[in-house]
Amino acid sequence: MSQAMQWESLLSTRRFKIIQDEVKETRTPATQEGGAGLRTDFHIDHDRVVFSSAFRRLGRKTQVHPLARHDHTHNRLTHSVEVASVGRSLGNRVGVMLEHAGQLPAGYTPHDIGAVVQVACLAHDIGNPPFGHTGEDALRDWFRAERNAHWLQGLSPAEIRDVQTYEGNAHGLRMLASLEMYTGEGGMRLTAAALGTLIKYPWTSDAPPAYERDKFNIYRAELPYFERVAAELGLQRRSALQWSRHPLSYLMEAADDICYAILDLEDAVEIGILDFKEFETLFSGFSDHERVWGMHDIRQKCGTLRGVAIGRCVTEVADKFMLHQRSLLHGEFPAKDLINLCDPSVQDALLQAKDLASNKVYRHRTKLVTELASYPCIAIILDALVPAAHAFISREGKDLSPREHLAMGLLDSHIQTGDSLYQAYMKVLDFVGAMTDNYAANMARELSGVGIL
Repeated sequence: MSQAMQWESLLSTRRFKIIQDEVKETRTPATQEGGAGLRTDFHIDHDRVVFSSAFRRLGRKTQVHPLARHDHTHNRLTHSVEVASVGRSLGNRVGVMLEHAGQLPAGYTPHDIGAVVQVACLAHDIGNPPFGHTGEDALRDWFRAERNAHWLQGLSPAEIRDVQTYEGNAHGLRMLASLEMYTGEGGMRLTAAALGTLIKYPWTSDAPPAYERDKFNIYRAELPYFERVAAELGLQRRSALQWSRHPLSYLMEAADDICYAILDLEDAVEIGILDFKEFETLFSGFSDHERVWGMHDIRQKCGTLRGVAIGRCVTEVADKFMLHQRSLLHGEFPAKDLINLCDPSVQDALLQAKDLASNKVYRHRTKLVTELASYPCIAIILDALVPAAHAFISREGKDLSPREHLAMGLLDSHIQTGDSLYQAYMKVLDFVGAMTDNYAANMARELSGVGIL
């Protein structure tokens, strides 16, 4: 068995910045920012995420239903807040059990574990593009299209893989480590513990697991930064481009799974895609059925069932985390995720919920039509920006056509002479990926000429 990771390192509060391509430590004492220690380092992390513009934009980004007009459906912001609430409960519960077992390092409280998981949950979708996962696919589709292959000439294979594989998880790390707050100098400069907990897929886009699972968390641009964070945390390095996961990332993942499995269906009941009876059948086993039957309001019934179901899941997941703590610390966790080890009643309910959502919610016509429309929407924007970025880099900012000048103006001077073509394309992806659903739809309409009058 490999050497175990240690909680003392895994909960590191050190922060890092990038100065002239060198990653260095930067300290932000809680007493300095919070005044007399009123905020812990992890509370500072929480506040930096919450007050960021990237987090605020999640309020206009798709969770399930693109450009939804119903006021009660979730968007990425409300989803992230709810996931963070569940994650905090999971972390607090695990923290108490670690303390009772004498395994919580000196100087930390159970609430610190909850706060770390909460921060990661708040930030877990911060890199999602407009139109959700369909937006990811649309960005990938454009760069993988044969008609656009010539724009990739001159990039290395690893750089091409990054550009062709927009990944919300990787862009989330990029957002936190490079783009927000201290732009280009460490981003939000969150604690190593929070960043490690955020990373579900600790490998690059060209590492073997990325091809096997089509998921990754690290672009080449952020690789030096993450290497420093991983070394600080003591994450096991499995290869030059892959690490073991931070144990607390499994709690963040479980919180996300619990919320979208249950709350996506609650949204579907709210907007009339799903009948309440179908929702009730899935989760009534977790609650006092007589109590639910005595309610007349559908929202109240859904809320009661949802609350009890989430509570049961939190208990199960936290218990399974502690049961498998040894394998988690050794980077040898035997299952896909913690939910797969839960009591069959919990597993079955969440699995059936995901199946029901897949068959009746995600394939609903209203959702399909809007998602199909996101492909030409994204393509119109990239058709304008990528050729201009290529011309700017290849000609060192000189002799641009009037159209290329106009397109570069949209990018607001983010691309500079001296940038590589890879850096320029990543900045285009930063710009498009940061758009809200409404902003992307409006820009595409304007660029197409339809909205000119």
